[in-house]
Amino acid sequence: MPNISNRGNIMPPSPIRKLVPFAEAAKQRGTKVFHLNIGQPDIVTPKAVLDAVRNMNMTVLEYSHSAGFESYRKKLCTYYKRFDIDLTPNEIIVTTGGSEAILFAMMACLDLGDEIIIPEPFYANYNGFAVEAGVTIKPISSSIEDGFKLPPIEDFEKNITSKTKAIMICNPNNPTGYLYSMEEMNVLRDLCLKHNLYLFSDEAYREFCYDGHKHISAMNLAGLENHVVLMDTISKRYSACGGRIGAFVTKNVELYNATMKFAQARLSPPSFAQIAGEAAVDLPADYFDEVKAEYLKRRDVLVSRLNNIPGVLCPNPGGAFYAMAKLPVESAEVFCQWLLESFSYNNQTVMMAPASGFYATKGLGENEVRFAYVLNTDDINAAMDCLEHALIEYNKK
Repeated sequence: MPNISNRGNIMPPSPIRKLVPFAEAAKQRGTKVFHLNIGQPDIVTPKAVLDAVRNMNMTVLEYSHSAGFESYRKKLCTYYKRFDIDLTPNEIIVTTGGSEAILFAMMACLDLGDEIIIPEPFYANYNGFAVEAGVTIKPISSSIEDGFKLPPIEDFEKNITSKTKAIMICNPNNPTGYLYSMEEMNVLRDLCLKHNLYLFSDEAYREFCYDGHKHISAMNLAGLENHVVLMDTISKRYSACGGRIGAFVTKNVELYNATMKFAQARLSPPSFAQIAGEAAVDLPADYFDEVKAEYLKRRDVLVSRLNNIPGVLCPNPGGAFYAMAKLPVESAEVFCQWLLESFSYNNQTVMMAPASGFYATKGLGENEVRFAYVLNTDDINAAMDCLEHALIEYNKK
């Protein structure tokens, strides 16, 4: 039998989804599972977005331009203008989800064996994209004890080598919910200028910032125009995860032209999702007010409940819809599986994402979990009841 490629063998499985078989088995036993493990919002996708697809009058489902429909790219320019980001349609490539934008960035900016520095914990699929692109992630550890703020500049400096080509952030962060300050963004800007590095900025959760804090886009950093690659998606913004439409944004003309060749090789992004994305830009200006208020309410319930459980530590996230917590267990992965296999409270249990999968450094995050507060507050409270009773029972063993 032919061999599997080394790339295929080392491609990491999703740590977010690997407990799915245990959750399915629990449901088959009649146990209700509260899914706080994955960033799939229960917020209804805006009707106007779905209606745009339902009512489209396309007679031939043909290829779009490889960069995406010009009409959509023009609409995206008006969207970014709301955040003081001035773009032209020729600085945007519409992608198949934010995932493709990330992969394009790695492939167009780094050669095989080059390195990219990412503060950890980070979105687990960055590992998979790096394997696909043949590049190496150099993690810089942040700590739950200080709320996952940007690690000291010295930690970055000592990891920069001749192979380092980029620094990558997710802001607000998945999985921590951390929102980078202007001071932290300026530190990254100065570092990229000093070492001539790209700054990759995953801004999928831009709208979801709380407590009066503002999102600082990497595109707003003066003097860094030719270094920044913004990766974006409609998935979380409009609760349209299945649409699979994103954007690769750069003002670097040479990089844009190189990336267009990757876009041409995959022909074009999905047409229906571009229609949905274009309609989303036209949503009323107050659309996010209600959505953000709902997430803020969920965050406050979740974080309060977690920090009232003995032995649990949960920093208050400044953005996105995720929270990380340290639990009084030795192995969060074993505990999360036990919750699904062997525990129920009122015939209910909770599914969480073990945090070790969000770290590249072996041994970190072993007693941490990520919560996605994508359920209503009644369900979050019921899930926290399960967790509180589960920790008592588990630690009696």
